[in-house]
Amino acid sequence: MSELGRHCDPLLTWREESRPDAVIHYLDSGGSGRPVLLLHGLAGHAGEWLTTMRHLCPACRTVALDQRGHGRSTRTPDDLSRDAFVDDVAAVIATAAIEHPVVLIGQSMGAHTAFLTAARYPHLVSHLVMIEGDVGGGDGEDLATLRNALSSWPVPFPTYDSAMQYFGGNNALGRAWADGFEQRTDGLWPRWNIEVMLRTMVPIFEREYWREWESLPQPTLLVLGQTGSIDAVRVDRMLALRPGTRRVTIAGAGHDVHLDQPQAWLQVLDEFLR
Repeated sequence: MSELGRHCDPLLTWREESRPDAVIHYLDSGGSGRPVLLLHGLAGHAGEWLTTMRHLCPACRTVALDQRGHGRSTRTPDDLSRDAFVDDVAAVIATAAIEHPVVLIGQSMGAHTAFLTAARYPHLVSHLVMIEGDVGGGDGEDLATLRNALSSWPVPFPTYDSAMQYFGGNNALGRAWADGFEQRTDGLWPRWNIEVMLRTMVPIFEREYWREWESLPQPTLLVLGQTGSIDAVRVDRMLALRPGTRRVTIAGAGHDVHLDQPQAWLQVLDEFLR
């Protein structure tokens, strides 16, 4: 059984938002605290933010999405454009009746969605946090590398423990990735379609979104892992174009900073929100 199934806090409730070509499921803490919305990366899921959500409770109302193509949300939506992902976030904010601008936090692909949302809907976002995210860009080789990486997973995993061990062991990282799988008769399978994952990344790889980056009015925190995968040259340009952006590099962390070093991540988040 997954972490979410075993330990879901009583105040955390699954809700859903119907979109033209998808149903978006999201985890909502409820309450009237400062609103924080969290977006996972490619092949991730809302449950990977449970530690962050619990940490912020009750001072914050937290909402974490299963983005389209992921988790409980529609597995194979027609529209996988950046606009579709961004508009899903805006729709959830409206449906959840969040009255104040949100602190928008995203990791990797979710960070890209987050910053485009902040650019398109600046009135909905008070602060932006990008974990191992940038403005996009890449080529066909990046897409091929991604295909090879996702195809190499030895699925189905026979047990939850075997999946957990494959992704790092009995720690925050291993549990979060194992929680992203669904139980079928022959074992544990990803809750996403590989072709959908690749189509999701095409518009991110195809160009760099510099105009949107420069337009951001929100205070912004860029959190990097010491051994992360974000292009250092691109990061330097991001900081040069928006010198008020704060950058923090967390030691001992890779691409999944919030899972590799959860306590260090939460300390950085607390300092930024103060």
